[in-house]
Amino acid sequence: MPDKKQILIIHGGTVFDSYGDYLNYLRQYKIESLVDLRFEDWKRELEESLADRFEIIKPSMPCKRNAKYLEWVIWLEKFFPFLSDDIILIGHSLGGTFWLKYLAENNFPVKISQLHLVAAAITETNEPLGDFVLPEDLSNITGQVRNIFLYHSKDDPVVPFSDLEIVTAKLPEARKIIFADRGHFRMPDFVELKNNIINYQ
Repeated sequence: MPDKKQILIIHGGTVFDSYGDYLNYLRQYKIESLVDLRFEDWKRELEESLADRFEIIKPSMPCKRNAKYLEWVIWLEKFFPFLSDDIILIGHSLGGTFWLKYLAENNFPVKISQLHLVAAAITETNEPLGDFVLPEDLSNITGQVRNIFLYHSKDDPVVPFSDLEIVTAKLPEARKIIFADRGHFRMPDFVELKNNIINYQ
């Protein structure tokens, strides 16, 4: 039996302009309910529902509440010896920004079948990107990825909808999947993404 295709998921994170800003964020952060700590979003559901068909790799990236691009690069590259061709990459929020920057500036060690970017931040309109700021030229991505999918919701309170148009102009071959009411995609299931994974193998 052939090995399962792999799915590598990078979660989101937060960036601050200074350590002082990060400390202020921690001081002001309010935990409304302990239920919030048990919330499991679509990444967990994806992992569970596709586990019989795919090998799911879902690393916890370093210090996601005060993310640093170089730290994430170092951690990601530790997984490279275990990756195989036709991998599927998924990034949510800052995780999507990370994939854009990394693939624009580097050649991935294996062939990429699909790249799914969910509410990827392109500009610093609402929040700083720090060292995750993207290069102007994203053309290196196109030659490495067979199918690119961009998901965004018009009511996203974190990443402005206008960011979708900016990245689309740089990656015109990408498929856009637009929603009206998904916010920042903090939901328990993501059927559309799951179907695209299955249908575009």
